[in-house]
Amino acid sequence: MRQKYALAIAGLLIVALTACNTVQGVGRDIESVGRAGKEVMH
Repeated sequence: MRQKYALAIAGLLIVALTACNTVQGVGRDIESVGRAGKEVMH
């Protein structure tokens, strides 16, 4: 029974860490687009 809980928690942690990295990458992409747009306007 404990193994099932341990596997479930490990799976959730892996999914959570992957999601954080993905969101962080999207944030960087949006930031770089904003900088490029700002440079074009000036």
